[in-house]
Amino acid sequence: MTDKIGEKYINTDTEELNNICDECKEEDESVTQNLILTGFKLCKSCRVSKTIFPL
Repeated sequence: MTDKIGEKYINTDTEELNNICDECKEEDESVTQNLILTGFKLCKSCRVSKTIFPL
């Protein structure tokens, strides 16, 4: 979502793109990639473990 303040546009959804995994709370570049591909904020390690053990 963007809000117009004055003449500048400010993106208010940047907290979603912080590269921090929801499962292990570690920062990894693959978090943003997996968020775009699958819709979940998981690093590649947590994504593999969720694929193998989906509980």
